[in-house]
Amino acid sequence: EVQLVESGGGLVQAGGSLRLSCAASGFPFDDYLIGWFRQAPGKEREGISCISSTDGSTSYADSVKGRFTISSDPGKNLVYLQMDSLKPEDTAVYTCAGSLGGISRWSLLPDYYTYWGQGTQVTVSS
Repeated sequence: EVQLVESGGGLVQAGGSLRLSCAASGFPFDDYLIGWFRQAPGKEREGISCISSTDGSTSYADSVKGRFTISSDPGKNLVYLQMDSLKPEDTAVYTCAGSLGGISRWSLLPDYYTYWGQGTQVTVSS
């Protein structure tokens, strides 16, 4: 059974940083994709970044490019999302998700993912 568990959310001031972690386990194959999504109240879920377990290739949404960095620690089955220069508009519930597909132009779309964590709240105060 695939399990994804996020941690690291919290309250931070604008301009600050947070690091989210996603503990992934139970994937039936060694090749999979972990994505980070966020959803603010009243808004659609937004894919912001993903990383391939195969070669570590990554993808970012324009809204976070240059501010957020995704990385992985394969030995610990952890995927991190380092968030710097945070803005109030980054406030959302952040969720990691897993896909058995490879990285592609659809990798930031929610429908590409089968497995989902419970999410962690990130609040950025102005």
